[in-house]
Amino acid sequence: MMLHVPGVLSAGEAIALRRRLDAADWIDGRETVGPQGAQVKRNHQLPEHGPLGRELGAIVLRALERHPMFFAAALPLRIATPLFNRYEVGGHYGPHVDGAVRRTPEGGHVRTDVSCTLFLAAPEEYEGGELVVADTYGTHEARLPMGDLLLYPSTSVHHVQPVTHGSRVACFFWVQSMVRDDARRTMLFELDQDVQRLRARLGDCEEVVRLSGLYHNLLRQWAEV
Repeated sequence: MMLHVPGVLSAGEAIALRRRLDAADWIDGRETVGPQGAQVKRNHQLPEHGPLGRELGAIVLRALERHPMFFAAALPLRIATPLFNRYEVGGHYGPHVDGAVRRTPEGGHVRTDVSCTLFLAAPEEYEGGELVVADTYGTHEARLPMGDLLLYPSTSVHHVQPVTHGSRVACFFWVQSMVRDDARRTMLFELDQDVQRLRARLGDCEEVVRLSGLYHNLLRQWAEV
């Protein structure tokens, strides 16, 4: 499932975070990937374990905790430390698949089931820089509003188109989901959203209660916690 999650950060939160990033010291993004990724990656990143990255990453994590659509779609068990990147004119990232496992600063590991990009530049600030994701339904391009997030399976081949004007700034991270299979996560998300819409229209009638029970029984069967 590829999903546009709107309003993860409010306008004020996104602007404040962006100001901090604009004043930051960036490093070559090739320093954070292996030899294969370094051949196709041309961007800049905040140092992974620097104090600014940790502070801003904590802001993003708090925003995710209060966003019901993100939780319903990702069903997060663990979230890797959010990272930040910037693409200037000519910057790009060629086709690749994200690594299956990320090491955490504490020495643990996160399995990458879901990849997330939180856009921190308004679409009118730059040209090019589309995030392109290929899945079983075709190829999709995204340049989302500032503060919105794109969520997609980490198994997808994806790339970032060359930036031709301005700067593309984003936060990116990975989620280990309670339900690792994308098809099952998609079914649970669609069922959850339908239950919420029916509850808003009909209240907790008998049918809504049964559908809600079906959702939780499927989650109980499929979840790994």
